[in-house]
Parts: sequence; structure tokens; C-alpha cells
Amino acid sequence: MTNILLVGIGGFIGSVLRYLASGYVQQATKSVGFPYGTLAVNVVGCFVIGFLAQLAEGRGVFTSEARAFVFIGILGGFTTFSSFGNETLNLARDSQMMSALANVGANVVIGLFAVWLGRTVSYMIWR
Repeated sequence: MTNILLVGIGGFIGSVLRYLASGYVQQATKSVGFPYGTLAVNVVGCFVIGFLAQLAEGRGVFTSEARAFVFIGILGGFTTFSSFGNETLNLARDSQMMSALANVGANVVIGLFAVWLGRTVSYMIWR
């Protein structure tokens, strides 16, 4: 139960940070044609999870509760893209290149298909 609460609190923090950071970057770029805010959040999240994952693996600086709070909660709320990037890099590092490439392909292709399908179903129901 403790980990569930830690993930929930971390998720709240990460989601609020995502909202603020993405909005700030998008407004600062004054762009209406490209989602710079989302790109910035994804890149920052990937850098942070890479940095912290190396500390966790190389130096053992996180307890299991701290990992749940920071990695799943805060960073998961900030961007799940960081988890995707870290998991893909772990597969590649462990010499599982086909699995790493399959993970990238599946997430991109199936994810985009799922967005299209959701929009199509919604349109069919609510037109």
C-alpha cells in the first residue's frame, strides 16, 4: 500500500510539472504548428531517467520505495516516454537488439494505430 501512495503522490507531482513545463515551452516558442512543449518534456524526462537509472544501477542510491516514487510516480507522471526510452536502452545494453527494435516499432506503430482507431470509433459513435 505504501508504494501505491508513493506512486500516486509522485504521479501528481510529475503531472503538474509536465503541465507547467510543457505550457511554458510552448508559449515561449510561440508555435502553433509544432508541439515543442511535448518534445521538451519528453527529452528532459529521458535525460533525467537516464541519469537517475545510472545512479540507481551503478551506485544503488535508491530504495525500492524511492524508485517507485521517483521513477514510476514523478517521471511516469511527467512523461511515460522516459520509461519507454530507458527500457529500450536496457534491452539494447543487454544485447537484445531485436527486442529493442521491436519495442520501438511496436510502440510507435501500434500506438499511432490505437490513436487512429480511438478517433475513428469516437467519430463513428458521435457523428
